Amino acid sequence: MAIIDGKALAAATKAEAAQKVQALREKGIVPCLTVVLVGENPASQVYVRGKVNDCAECGIESRSIRMAETATQDEVLAQVRALAADASVHGILVQLPLPAQISEKAVIDAIPPEKDVDGFSPVNVGRMQIGEPCYLPCTPAGCIRMIESTGTDISGKNAVVIGRSNIVGKPAAMLLLEKNATVTICHSKTKNLREICAAADILVAAVGRAGFVTGDMVKPGAVVIDVGINRGADGKLHGDVDFAAAAEKAAFITPVPGGVGPMTRAMLMLNTAQAAARQNGLV
Repeated sequence: MAIIDGKALAAATKAEAAQKVQALREKGIVPCLTVVLVGENPASQVYVRGKVNDCAECGIESRSIRMAETATQDEVLAQVRALAADASVHGILVQLPLPAQISEKAVIDAIPPEKDVDGFSPVNVGRMQIGEPCYLPCTPAGCIRMIESTGTDISGKNAVVIGRSNIVGKPAAMLLLEKNATVTICHSKTKNLREICAAADILVAAVGRAGFVTGDMVKPGAVVIDVGINRGADGKLHGDVDFAAAAEKAAFITPVPGGVGPMTRAMLMLNTAQAAARQNGLV
């Protein structure tokens, strides 16, 4: 068993982004990512600080706009539209989750596809679906890069994704399919889940339940990607996979923390650099 070092791979990915940013800066283009944070969610604040630090590492200008927990949907949409009209802003990211009075869909729909560096807009999702150039959602794209970092040829492999969210499960399945894997999506209604997972050469767990994937669900020699980030009663972060049990059988496995999380942020840096290039006619 080998642990896939998400931190090291993220550092290499950010170095790649930094090279792209430097090339843009030499042409007088300063890539800019603006993050909108609504409310005082502690986890969201941590994520935003991390993204600001990543931008600094890569030479990307970062701007943070903080709005009150009581902000209305119209106020948030007005802020997004202002950023959409600002040519100096290349990427717009509205940190989720949003307060209950605000529709996430309405906010995501308001972000222009060319500035949607999260890859959440219906236009980018549709382009991904049919294989056209687009901004790939950061977590699934990071998962693919982690699998490929092991030297695994995804083509022809039996891949299982547990979870069907629009942010991770569905796009992860689409990206694996695009790489010519044979893909099964499992969810809460799936029958014979253990048997299906135990036949997977590549297993991606994105269900949001700590320790959900047990050792008997892992095929010997499989690549296991754990997307879960669950705060336990002990105050520590736990993945969706029972790491100790799965590690006894997997050929490669990601840890939590230190696995998919750092890669998600690194892929955001790549998307932002790509957005700046595209908006200036360089792609």
